[in-house]
Amino acid sequence: MRSHRLRGVAAGVSLAVLAGCSGSGGSTAPDRQREDPAAAAPSEEEPPSDEASTRSASRPVVSDPEEQDLELAVSTPREDSVYPAVGDPRVDALHYDLDLKWQPRAERLTGRAVITFRAARTAPRFQLDLGAPLAVRAATLDGAPVRVLRRGKDLVLRAPIEEDQRYELSLDYVGTPEPAPAPTTRGDFSETGFTVTRAGEVWTMQEPYGAYTWYPVNDHPSDKALYDITVHAPPRWTGIANGELTELTRDAEGTTTSWQLDEPASSYLITLAIGPYAHSSNTSDGGLRVDYWTPRGMKRPLRSVKTAAATVDWVETRLGDYPFDSLGLVVTDSQSAMETQTMVTLGTNDYVLSSPVVAHEIVHQWYGDQVSPSDWRDVWLNEGMTMLLQWVYEDEHGIRPLRESLRGARSVDQQLRDEYGPPGAYDRRQFGSSNIYYPPALMWNELRRDLGDDEFWAVARSWLADNDNTSASRTEVYDHWEAETGRELSAFFRRWISGDRTPRPGVPSAG
Repeated sequence: MRSHRLRGVAAGVSLAVLAGCSGSGGSTAPDRQREDPAAAAPSEEEPPSDEASTRSASRPVVSDPEEQDLELAVSTPREDSVYPAVGDPRVDALHYDLDLKWQPRAERLTGRAVITFRAARTAPRFQLDLGAPLAVRAATLDGAPVRVLRRGKDLVLRAPIEEDQRYELSLDYVGTPEPAPAPTTRGDFSETGFTVTRAGEVWTMQEPYGAYTWYPVNDHPSDKALYDITVHAPPRWTGIANGELTELTRDAEGTTTSWQLDEPASSYLITLAIGPYAHSSNTSDGGLRVDYWTPRGMKRPLRSVKTAAATVDWVETRLGDYPFDSLGLVVTDSQSAMETQTMVTLGTNDYVLSSPVVAHEIVHQWYGDQVSPSDWRDVWLNEGMTMLLQWVYEDEHGIRPLRESLRGARSVDQQLRDEYGPPGAYDRRQFGSSNIYYPPALMWNELRRDLGDDEFWAVARSWLADNDNTSASRTEVYDHWEAETGRELSAFFRRWISGDRTPRPGVPSAG
């Protein structure tokens, strides 16, 4: 989730605008099979050429969903307890194949979406989310025309589906996308989804929802899917999305890029950016190539952003191997940051481009992306562990002592609960407020201090390994930590996550 500073209370705990610093630390990851970065890295002034694909040499590109391992994307969709109007628990999307053309002068998006899905239950009809400004021109289900009914953003498909059967839905659509109002009072974003700049460039951030503003989707974190995204951009512009860059071609009409995300992602973790981008890269000690897509002519120094590669090595010492095959960061004309899976989306201000925020979004690739929340009431699952690791990163890199971060957070814990609610029962109109960051980070630190670093990080890693590529609930987290530590921790977790009062320090004894 967007890393942010505490607003309106206790300025002492606010994260200051920080200069970048280089990360360090040995990697526990095995050697990865990667293209030679020196051979594959394109010029910093241009995107990579057709021959200089950033595709990993270790895994072949498979664009046909019938040949992909769709079992990876089988989910248990649910109706959200906080935002029930978004998503349909009847649909388990397995693969989205999106072909998008952007015309900036007309602000016109032309799209074709082929969605392979499993029926999660038998029903006479089903629906997806799609922004009202986007008109559906044609729709087929398994090759036959299907009736479509529009109710605002709800795209109702009038066709019966049978539980556990798989279907292919094809939709052609066109229009001028509009962002969705965000359910928050935060200062760094008020809308989500497809955003167009004055120059006609595009960027997207869509937590807790908003992917529907630019493609038809089951827009809920409990439904993870694989993605192939092709973007047709104007000449000298480049379309950026998640995963491996599998194709880049240029002609007089413009630039076409194709991207493949071959491990499942929730829709809020998908990104799209279109504009005049330059490309550069560096490599982690563990052999992971990190790609950087920055606006051509950008004047801000990128030293702090390019700490991403070293940060991967640093995080791996706590959380284990980086969970995906690719990593990139794209800088957009926004004021926030988002942990979009394998392609982190960053804004342009000094705070967002600082090394602690970069570290925050890199940690999210494990906590938030590898394992995501199955319901938005549990977004603290993403933010608590990530916030703690950001504090540890700042401490170990000489930016801010851990004791100061902890002391400042504890000083405002009660005020956050009073103003926004407990982390696991927050005010639905205040999504992404500081109560989902600081209190759960304090909770995890209490447990870390009691268990010791070795046991704590071992359990943090085993949680990820046991729940790889899934969306999980707080009950599953509680059960995992109790089973791994042999302690009764449910009451401890409930006090921190659901309680109206700041808990006293300490963790229950074993037994």
